[in-house]
Amino acid sequence: MRKTKIFMIMKMNFGRLFLLGTMALAVTACSEDDSAKPYNPNDNVGKNIGNFTSAEWYPGGEKGTTSNEEGCYSNPSPEIEEAGLSQTFKRGETFFEHNYTYFTRPYAGLGPAYVRSGCEYCHPSYGHGKRQNKYNADQMGNGYLLVIYHPTAGTDPDGVQYAANSYIRQVTGMPQTKAMYPFKAPVDERGIHMQWKTLSGTMPSGLSATQFPDGEKFELSYPEVTIEQSAFNTNPKPTNYEVRLESTIGMYGSGLLDAIDQDSMKVQYAREAANPHVKLNPGMWDTAAQDWAASAWYKLADGTKRIKKFTYAMTRAALLDGPGVNAIWNITNVTRSDRRYLYTTPAWAKAMSEDESVIKEIQEQGQNPSSLLHPYYGDGTKAGIKKLVNDLLSLNTPTEANKQKYKQYFVDMAPWNGQDEMQDEDYYAFSVWHKGLGVPQARNLDSKEVQRGKELFYQMGCTACHRPSWTIKKDNSWVDPISRRYASIGHGLPDYSGTTIWPYTDLVQHRLFMVNDIRTGWCRTTPLWGRGLSTQETGEGSRLHDCRAHNVIEAIMWHAYSKQSDAYFAAEKFYKLKKADRDAVVAFINAI
Repeated sequence: MRKTKIFMIMKMNFGRLFLLGTMALAVTACSEDDSAKPYNPNDNVGKNIGNFTSAEWYPGGEKGTTSNEEGCYSNPSPEIEEAGLSQTFKRGETFFEHNYTYFTRPYAGLGPAYVRSGCEYCHPSYGHGKRQNKYNADQMGNGYLLVIYHPTAGTDPDGVQYAANSYIRQVTGMPQTKAMYPFKAPVDERGIHMQWKTLSGTMPSGLSATQFPDGEKFELSYPEVTIEQSAFNTNPKPTNYEVRLESTIGMYGSGLLDAIDQDSMKVQYAREAANPHVKLNPGMWDTAAQDWAASAWYKLADGTKRIKKFTYAMTRAALLDGPGVNAIWNITNVTRSDRRYLYTTPAWAKAMSEDESVIKEIQEQGQNPSSLLHPYYGDGTKAGIKKLVNDLLSLNTPTEANKQKYKQYFVDMAPWNGQDEMQDEDYYAFSVWHKGLGVPQARNLDSKEVQRGKELFYQMGCTACHRPSWTIKKDNSWVDPISRRYASIGHGLPDYSGTTIWPYTDLVQHRLFMVNDIRTGWCRTTPLWGRGLSTQETGEGSRLHDCRAHNVIEAIMWHAYSKQSDAYFAAEKFYKLKKADRDAVVAFINAI
């Protein structure tokens, strides 16, 4: 039976033992401050109880739900074992958990510039990033990505016009603060300044920013970030820019969201568009045509087009051409046979080619074929090195000419000697791992408080955005050419067809109109499943896109910051609840 297998796959982090269990397992509850505590085993798991159906114990469905012990965010879905992919999953997991290096295989290829040296820096214990007081890319748990953009339209120093809210061109979309010596990081972390500001008095909506009507206190704070212009090691340096923070979310369940088809998404969009009080992002939905906007489509690596689904900004359409398998390239700059180009910018390449200390180091070290600087050495002259540095660091688009030149210098030439940095079979294993992460089983659904919380959550209208469930009829997830090739010769991929899942997201962008808001203001509804285990898994329960909320209560109250907020009507109702009912809503959100 599937439900038995859900509990037989209790995998801890790589290298730990698999544990065998039964249906009567210990489940955990999360208190108001998001901390998890053991809950006594009972016979209600998997049964209809109160206002919960038996299916709601399994947020990832029978194919995608795992146990909820410590370490559960890293568990494989039952479908991994069913498909005979356990060993492949474990191998793929190592590429998430290991630090990348410049030259030690199989975790080689870091740089020349990079955002992080490993995945878990941003996804601590596979979960949401943690709130920070300082930007340090080497800090484990710092899930922040810098968002550097133009707040208003204008013309950059190169004479290129840009639109309001567009990313600056001088650094990559996910700005890099690390680089391989002797190169300098595109953004020097010493020039990044972060401070937290706390609200007082009343919010623009008129509600108190510090306490509920019954006197219970809460605190709302938000980050302000600035970057000195001198911190940019680019030529030219950017002008007219602002900075925001976006934190990572949990990795678990990504493959299940990937399996939701775009026809089902279209029904959801049309349903919300029919509400006269709802305004959808015109970049995703054409209200007049009652159809997808032209910019809602994303062109995948093989030319296929799919509707955007992933990231806060809805910038990616498929898991295997998106959040993780894209990030394994652009976060680390580790290339592979289908990504023979760099995540860099011409402005950084130009600055490095003009840096005398860079040229001098390459002259001294680059002649040695075993040196990572060897590809930049050329004829050894300053002029020759300068040209190669500029040319090679500018190989940042997937044109055939760029890919061939990259292969010539960074694959065929010493010290790589014909090997890509990441091997295709390893990348396939990483894809299996990413698509195969399960979702923790729900907790405490037999609690009267949790049942009351569910009742209120629905009554307040929270499900207008946090849609409870989706049914995956047929898993037609897009598969990249490398993974497709390995899957076609018997290796396989997890298949979530015929599964009903409970992620509590509508996969639609909404606006909360908060102070120092996310770039553009539009933000995809983040799934709520498993979030109540964040403190157990990561040591912290930060919420919202920039970790401005320490806990559930703060997150909800940020939804009430402005009467323009798409969720104001629901958050205002929460604000007016008596304490016992507020606690019940929190208990429900932490249980699912």
